[in-house]
Amino acid sequence: MTHPPERILLGPGPSDVPARVLAALARPTVGHLDPAFLALMDELRARLRALFRTTNDLTLAVSGTGSAGMEAAIANVVEPGDRVLVAVQGAFGGRLAEVARRCGAKVETIDVEWGRAFDPADLVRAIRDRRPAVFAVVHAETSTGVRQPLDGIADAVHDAGGLLVVDCVTSLGGMPVEVDAWGIDVAYSGSQKCLSCPPGLAPITLSPRAVAKLDARRAPVQSWYLDLSLVRNYWGGDRAYHHTAPVNMLYALHEAVGMALEEGLDERFTRHARMHARLVAGLDALGLSLLPPADVRLPMLNAVCVPGRPDAFDERAVRARLLADYGIEIGGGLGALAGRVWRVGLMGHAATARNVDLLLAALDRTLAAA
Repeated sequence: MTHPPERILLGPGPSDVPARVLAALARPTVGHLDPAFLALMDELRARLRALFRTTNDLTLAVSGTGSAGMEAAIANVVEPGDRVLVAVQGAFGGRLAEVARRCGAKVETIDVEWGRAFDPADLVRAIRDRRPAVFAVVHAETSTGVRQPLDGIADAVHDAGGLLVVDCVTSLGGMPVEVDAWGIDVAYSGSQKCLSCPPGLAPITLSPRAVAKLDARRAPVQSWYLDLSLVRNYWGGDRAYHHTAPVNMLYALHEAVGMALEEGLDERFTRHARMHARLVAGLDALGLSLLPPADVRLPMLNAVCVPGRPDAFDERAVRARLLADYGIEIGGGLGALAGRVWRVGLMGHAATARNVDLLLAALDRTLAAA
């Protein structure tokens, strides 16, 4: 495919990429140890700290997608035999548990129905009872459109002597993520969601408590490539070579995070919330509803209930028509929600009134024809 079609990306990711970020990708490639590039890396680290709202020194971008960020987060702070407790409220909570198992952890899960959030008090009780070395939770569950409240979680984890790992892949840049204020020890994200950068990088930050766990490991990190005790020496310190960084992608992320900070994080969060409200009102007029309760819905990822019975309504045909007739991409359900929901993303550059209104009009026509 030499010339890909133009799309309006309103699925679960990637999101639309603004012209400034695409232009950054096209800048001249330099060596990954070039002094000018090292200076850009330093600027990017500072921008990522502002985005995560943290002062953590170990803040960088993993060379890989959001899933690489997930694996890096778990692999660096989990050792074989560690007790790891994972809150599973959707597909990506389940993936966290699987990654921890592959790192040799003794994994336990606490589960809730997909489309619902945990009561934080239930999570606190489970943490106090099981006293895990690591507690992992998804802040914004991309498979269900659910925002997980984190009230009191960090205090319970730290009182138990553990670390708090939070998946912020979908939330970072689209709603508040307060790493320091919330006591998060490891937070990771992806470049392709609310940051509106192409997929391929995973911002991550580790607290001093998490770095101490990394430095005191008895066994090497399972993955050499994702071993942050090695990677950090390239991003700071003596700039020791570890791997060839994706230079042009880092240009793009530098620009994308810069644009988010220029807009203002609070203003950006408000924009996402407004577009979510506009979409919900339009869906209601079409007789469509969202899966999660209103108080835990994500503004940037909307799980829309497919009308009718899954065995009697071809939701894939609707998505195909939206793509073919209007160039609009939305996502289908994952796992237990396959065939039951559409996943509509309003992320970063794509979270505009124009896109919401286009989707609602196209969906109205497509459903009428179906």
